[in-house]
Amino acid sequence: MGMTMAEKILADHSGKKEVKAGEYVWARIDGTALSSSSFRRLEEYGVKKVFDPDRIYAVEDHLAPPPTVAAANSMVEMRRAVQKYGIKNFFEYGRHGVLHEIYPQYGYVSPGDLIASVDSHTTSYGCFNAASCPINEEAVYVFAKGQLWFRVPPSIKFVLTGKYPGPEKFVVGKDIILRIAAEHGTEVGLYKSIEFEGPVVHEMSIDGRFTIANMGVEVGAKFAIFPCDGKTLKYLEGKMKRPPHPVSADPDAVYEKVYPLDVTDMPPYVARPHDPGNGAPVTEVEAEKIKVDQGFIGSCTNGRMEDFRMAAKILKGRKVHPEVRLIATPASQLIWHQCLKEGIWEIFMEAGALVTHSTCGVCFGGHLGLIGDGEVSISATNRNFLGRQGSSKAFVYLANPATVAASAVEGYITDPRKFL
Repeated sequence: MGMTMAEKILADHSGKKEVKAGEYVWARIDGTALSSSSFRRLEEYGVKKVFDPDRIYAVEDHLAPPPTVAAANSMVEMRRAVQKYGIKNFFEYGRHGVLHEIYPQYGYVSPGDLIASVDSHTTSYGCFNAASCPINEEAVYVFAKGQLWFRVPPSIKFVLTGKYPGPEKFVVGKDIILRIAAEHGTEVGLYKSIEFEGPVVHEMSIDGRFTIANMGVEVGAKFAIFPCDGKTLKYLEGKMKRPPHPVSADPDAVYEKVYPLDVTDMPPYVARPHDPGNGAPVTEVEAEKIKVDQGFIGSCTNGRMEDFRMAAKILKGRKVHPEVRLIATPASQLIWHQCLKEGIWEIFMEAGALVTHSTCGVCFGGHLGLIGDGEVSISATNRNFLGRQGSSKAFVYLANPATVAASAVEGYITDPRKFL
């Protein structure tokens, strides 16, 4: 009997010829990331050294730069611990980014890897043909030993077919994952490995695949894995710290369920509050004439070049509505620089948008753009839970960056295709 992509990776990392869903294995971990709270627990548990300083990296992205004394003290603690444990891969302000963007950008992931790391959106690295999942309390053990136990998850598969609209038509990976969440619910992948296959997958950019893998956790996924192709290897070329070991599912691999998804003529999608699964085509939401107070483009979900280029097409020569605030946060310093070189930031600034440094601040409601009671945010982020971006009396809608830009210009949630 054949194996899925997740099963092949777990078999390889546990020293077995094959594994099957439901089996328990001990597997070696290729890489992970540290947070300030992780360092504290390392010391509390008396860990003298980490399993491999070169396979661990650290960046404080949620509260960066620190907006409070408590956050500043946390960074002091992180710097001290980085030195204590010999962590060389530490990214300070000005040469940093959001955790999940930094990880592949500097080559800490290779196809076939098994990654277990802090933060729920660690599923992001599945776009590079890796099995990656979030951890919390298990983090200290991973840092110390470089391994972790897993229950091999059952696998499901989404097969993407049809004519992919793409960024030229303002329909991208964000819309596909919002549609999946809307049509199949936010528990369709609960403790399952979700694999994405089909011709549309290979038409999509790495940026688009990244968004889907990133939001895999929003539909419950343990892993969210894409196949390795030329685009994958081109992105990682010259960056990888480990040789790639791409995996593909066997023809006779067993899936719990296979879901076909035809994206032909698909519209942009919007998720209404307060659930990423509460989605609908933008045309339905546009008809409701929902006034917008703030728009946000950025985060580890939609803070890459494809995202800002789409938004810039709409903003060029136009102004943000006088009653709307628009914030743009690139996922890394390198992306910030590329947007500068391409003139994208000039377009944003002339339109009346605020461009920030790389941080998670706006996305999780930490700093730099919290929304107040009764306000409406349309956001290219991954979550619209109650209170996610500020007040628990506010409302967050999720959409792709083009929809956010169009809505910021019009003053209400708008179909971006009117600007084609």
